[in-house]
Amino acid sequence: MDFSRKDFISLMDMSEEEILYILETAETMKFVLSQKNKKAPYLQGKSVIILFYEKSTRAKLSYELAAQYLSADIVDITIPKVTDQYETINDMGRTIDQMGGDFIICRHPMSGSAKFLAENVQASVINAGDGINEDPSQSLLDLMTIKNEKGTFKGLKVAIIGDVAHSRVTRSNIWGLIKLGAEVCVVGPPTMIPPKIEKFNVKVFYDIKKGIENADVIMTLRYTSDKNSDSQLITLNEYKSFFRLEENFLEYAKDDVIVMHPGAVNRGIEISSRILEGKRFLLDDQITNGVAVRMALLYLLSMRAGVLK
Repeated sequence: MDFSRKDFISLMDMSEEEILYILETAETMKFVLSQKNKKAPYLQGKSVIILFYEKSTRAKLSYELAAQYLSADIVDITIPKVTDQYETINDMGRTIDQMGGDFIICRHPMSGSAKFLAENVQASVINAGDGINEDPSQSLLDLMTIKNEKGTFKGLKVAIIGDVAHSRVTRSNIWGLIKLGAEVCVVGPPTMIPPKIEKFNVKVFYDIKKGIENADVIMTLRYTSDKNSDSQLITLNEYKSFFRLEENFLEYAKDDVIVMHPGAVNRGIEISSRILEGKRFLLDDQITNGVAVRMALLYLLSMRAGVLK
């Protein structure tokens, strides 16, 4: 199929065919990663600007390596403090355009910022996380990991545990998983579950054992104290007591259940140490797939209707 998008902003507006095409392309990029010489010439002469208004060492490294393996020139711009958010990102985007930048990989604390930037620049924009809205490339690496393990999405039950309300990757995963035919349920305290989430065909559970019953995939989310302190009304000890994934809980899930996490893991808070050290936990696979997915996105955005731009 032709992948004619200029930007990659959201999974909400992508079709099942587009998502699967990206995943198929990522498998090819994974082959590149397995070689001793991890260089492909697809982005030679292209410039990739990494524009992060939020710190994220792991995500930034993944994007940098993806661009490097495709032979792109990389410029890292980290802006630790945002004042007038929209004006700043718009001015920065215009500056990058005038300097001939080809790609802007943007992470920003305001929801909608990536879409706003994409509408105002000629460069291709990749959303690396916009506020609490979406983190679509993180979702794609999750989807790739599930596909590698399960072969299909049709009929799978995926349970997502934790602070769903503040998790942008959960939003992307919900859009992607449902479009691909999986059943999605979310598990957490009422104050961590967005209101009316059921209207998106998502089931809600407040008991972890009931939520993961017969699950094929369990995704746990990062517990972030600064997001939790102001409005979530649940202490760290309460969270660990009721929503930490323990090894004995896996008896309620399918025998071949896999466990995932967006990283970095708070050991002993979201997941017990025994699960982290077991074969069911696939964080290493997720990390590798993250580079392959981001390589695929850069490559496909360079191929407007099959022709390098």
